[in-house]
Amino acid sequence: MNEAILKIYEKLYNLYGPQGWWPLTDLESKNLNKTGATRGYHPLNYELPETEKQKYEIILGSILTQNTAWTSAMKAILNLKKITDFNPESLLSLDDEVLKKAVRPAGFLNQKSVYIREITKFFLFLEGTTPSRSEILKVKGVGNETADSILLYAYKKPEFVIDTYTRRIFSHLGLVDEKISYMEFKKLFENNLPLSVPIYQEYHALLVEHAKRYYRKKPYGEILKI
Repeated sequence: MNEAILKIYEKLYNLYGPQGWWPLTDLESKNLNKTGATRGYHPLNYELPETEKQKYEIILGSILTQNTAWTSAMKAILNLKKITDFNPESLLSLDDEVLKKAVRPAGFLNQKSVYIREITKFFLFLEGTTPSRSEILKVKGVGNETADSILLYAYKKPEFVIDTYTRRIFSHLGLVDEKISYMEFKKLFENNLPLSVPIYQEYHALLVEHAKRYYRKKPYGEILKI
């Protein structure tokens, strides 16, 4: 399994190159080999986020992209940027209906408006410190995937993110059972990869890119067979 995981990463990286996740609205992206939205990606720059505002933007995005396409989540993110400039105190002062209207493009506006408020309170409580995984998971609306996304992309902590695309690809290749638990699957990657934030970020992003191209409706993953 160790060899298979590394081989798949190498194949994907050679196919698509660095993906530059997590996208940030104040960045311009050029010449990306990816499908869908291209705004805000930053290939080979692993220093981001550099500011608390950028960190907060990523955290908001991790909530807004739950169960929806990134293009839809980005519309909600831009709405929040326009009315709050990614200031946590400004967001908490918003009227409920104003917040719901802003997050509407991301869907589930009632739930996500609540989740956004809760994660914002948590972010302010941290006062610039890095939370533990168990602490993040206590926040309303945050599950395993969202917690790992926040830690990996906002706080640059080596936590591998498992999403639907990853599960779909690896089960189709016969490397895991499709019903494998989140934590078991996560540890499978973490136990068989170098402890590296850039590799974790790129691998997750590359799996998403490959799945968008070949696994939207039915799997066409033969290109990864080893």
